[in-house]
Parts: sequence; structure tokens; C-alpha cells
Amino acid sequence: MGNILVIDDDAEVRETLLSLIRRMRMSGEAVGSLREGVARLRTGGFDVAFLDVTLPDGNGLDALSEIKALQDSPEVIILTGRGDPDGAELAIQGGVWDYLLKPSPIKDTMLTLERALKYRAGKRGACSPVALRREEVVGKSPLMRACFDAVAGAAGSNASVLITGETGTGKELFARTIHANSARAAKPFVVVDCAALTETLVESTLFGHKKGAFTGADSDRTGLVKLADGGTLFLDEVGEMPPNLQKAFLRVLQERRFRPVGASGEQESDFRLMAATNRDLGGMVEQSSFRSDLLYRIKTISITLPPLRDRAEDVKPLSVFRLGQLCEQYGVPLKGIDPDVLQVLEGYDWPGNVRELFNVLERAFVAAGPERTLFAMHLPQDVRIKVAKAQLGRGREATHAPEHATAASAPSPISPPASPPQTTPSGQAQPGLAVAQAVPEQLFVQPLKDCKEAVERSYMEALVRRARGDVPRALEASGLSRSHLYALLKKWGLSIEGPSVGTGS
Repeated sequence: MGNILVIDDDAEVRETLLSLIRRMRMSGEAVGSLREGVARLRTGGFDVAFLDVTLPDGNGLDALSEIKALQDSPEVIILTGRGDPDGAELAIQGGVWDYLLKPSPIKDTMLTLERALKYRAGKRGACSPVALRREEVVGKSPLMRACFDAVAGAAGSNASVLITGETGTGKELFARTIHANSARAAKPFVVVDCAALTETLVESTLFGHKKGAFTGADSDRTGLVKLADGGTLFLDEVGEMPPNLQKAFLRVLQERRFRPVGASGEQESDFRLMAATNRDLGGMVEQSSFRSDLLYRIKTISITLPPLRDRAEDVKPLSVFRLGQLCEQYGVPLKGIDPDVLQVLEGYDWPGNVRELFNVLERAFVAAGPERTLFAMHLPQDVRIKVAKAQLGRGREATHAPEHATAASAPSPISPPASPPQTTPSGQAQPGLAVAQAVPEQLFVQPLKDCKEAVERSYMEALVRRARGDVPRALEASGLSRSHLYALLKKWGLSIEGPSVGTGS
């Protein structure tokens, strides 16, 4: 017995699925909008959700992260009238159970639903609540809760872990947290900085050497791989590992055996491997700068840490945590944080992520001196200036919103502009002048950046309207790559998909 929610704007599809659910002796509900669907899922109690992609009030794929972050989130089955490889990729990355096309055969739909429920039952039976030790890992956002679940799963395993994310997101901290919660917690956590490995001493550093193996080897040295015996070997910035070492290290991973420089015999080391990088290892494999077989070995479990700009709700707990650390470090009474400080910090985009936030807080702490409260004036000027400019830009955009170019008035991206191109005195065409004439005059009182944003949005809205759900047509008309097109659609909250006649959207 399962409880199923259908989120689809096609009444016929909703009724068909509800009838199928009743035939399978299950209970179910159906709603016609994304807002209603997410609201119902927040109440809990659903085992599976059928989710349409193109809904009247949004794209179902955009809601996946919120749905999967819910307490006891349901398994999600995408059901869409227009299949798209990139959409399927996004769905799978978002954690969906399956991606079905309408009209989907009843037998296939039933089989997918049965398997999703069986998987969910097995997952519930196998998983018991885990109390993680995460003294320095701070966060309450849905994205971080998903990361904590991944950490708990990795801690109960002995498999290799690859942690990816931008610089400053805390990759090593997460690796240490996994180690501290694993069965190897009492053994060493050994860090290898792959970016600092030198060609001449790399093998000696990792595998050790015997006395006299080379000039300067005055005594035996135990390598980092052996030091990690029984514990965890953490390869930091693994994407920087020299190519010649990748092959040698692959054998170590396979056999857990290695030969110190100058030794006649091999040694063993029972270590667990974790690795971290801010680079795209898959892209490096395509460029032949990283071995594919090594990548497969190090990413049995993969965890991607979100950038701080995507989880603004974590700025406050992180700030409180760091300020407490600083007060303890400097031996001063705990300082308070003025609300204006948090307003500034939450308005900053944090290109350096948590590392940059902690650095900014320490600079503010020092600037505050003996004062018992941190105020916005204590924050670095570059941060305050950037936030002030961003706020003024948003305010200006809101003030001139009624005067902005609309999708209806923008030139069509699919068809050529009605007005002829302007020419120079020599008779050469100047298409830029024609574009400028298509933009309302009021827009030119704004900074160039804001003007570009307004025109870009109008262009994308018109492109979606004219393409009528035809992705290849939109790509041809715009000259964009598929990835760039989807990035711009996501930026402006648009969807290129449209309803499929007779099969639902």
C-alpha cells in the first residue's frame, strides 16, 4: 500500500493515473500546479510523486532540489510529453527514480511505480537514524541537509569518496567529518596535497624511501600511503596529480601494495581513499589530462558541496559559529552581531564561499577591537560597496520595471526585425543601431549592465514564445549552445518546453 501524488496540469493524465493507482490498491491525490504539488508534499505522507515538467506556474525540474530536501521525501517519477536529453540529465542528477514520456504504456508505468515503492520500502528498512558528529560543519539549508545525508551514508561505508565543489566550500572538512564518523575514526587521517607534489620527490613522499636510495636520503622514510594504514588517505586537489603519478597510483588503489624508493620488496597499506577537487574531472578525462580508470576508482561515492551563494540561510549560523570561535581564540567575551551585519553578509555573493566569509568576519572582528557588538561599519569596505551597488541596481530595476521592454515589444528572435538596418554615411549596415531603436528610450538612463540584463530577459521571453517548445528551432535561431540556452532559461525562470497536443504537457 502506497500513497501517491500526481502533479500534472492535464486533467486526463491526472484521472488516468489516479485510476491506475486505485487499480493497484493504493491511495492517491492529484493537483494541477507546481505550487499546489509542493505544498501537498510539504505536509508529508507521500511515497511517490509523479511530476510533470512543464506546468502553468513553473518547471517541475526546478523544484526537484526542494522536493528531495523534504523530510522523508518521496521518490519522484518524471512524466513529460516532451523528452529532452538535457532534461533527463538534470532529472537524474536531481535524484529522480525514472524519466517517462507521455503517453507511457500502462504496463511500464505500473512497473516503474512498483519498483519505486519496493526501493523505498527497502531503503526505509535498511536505514536507521544516524547521529553525526559534525562539530565544525554548520548549515541548516535544504542543500546542506542533503549533504549531511550523503555524509552519513558515506560514513557507514568503506568505499572511495570523491568530494567536489568550488574553492572554499569545505571539502576537506567534510572528508574529515566522514572519517570521524566511520569505523576508522581512531586511525590516522592523512592529507596529500596533490598540487604541492614535486616531480622529483613525489614517489618518495607517497611511498617512502630507503636510506641511500638517492642523494640526500640519509635515513629510511615512511611514505604517506603507509602512514594512512588502517585510516584514511585524503587526496586534496586530486585534479592536480601529475600524469606520471596517476598510473602508478592506480595500481596502489587496486592492490593496496606499493614499493618504497630503493626497496627490494613491496609493502601493504589498508587505507580508505577520499579525494577532493574543484575541477571538472570528467572534462579533464575528455581532454586526456586525467585517467578515466583512475576517476572510476576514486568516485565510488560522489558528494557535491553547494556554493554559499546558493544557501543564504546558512550565512547567519556560519557567522555566529565563526564569531564564537574568534572570541574563544582571542580570549574575549562573546560579541553580538548587529542585524545590519547579517543583512550585508546575506546580500554578498561570496565567490570565495565559506573560506571568504570566515576571513571577512575575522577582519571585522579585528576592526571592532574591544566593542561588544559587530556593526556593519566593521565589515571590509569592498564587501559593503559591492552589496550596496547590487542593492541599488535591484532598486533601479524595480523603479523602472514598468518602462522596461516587454516580451511583446521586443524584436522576435525567430523572425528578423521589422525595421530596416541603419547605415553609415558610406552605406555600411549598422545592425546595432536597429537593436538600439528597438529598446525603449527610458532604458538608456540606466547603467549599461542593467540595460543588457533587461534586453537579455526580453530576448529569452520572445525566444521561448516563438520557439513554441521546439528546442532545435530555438538553438538555430539564437545561435546558442544547448548548455548556454538552458543556463539562460534557468536564469530567467523560463522553460522552452510546451504542451504536447493530445498527450499532456
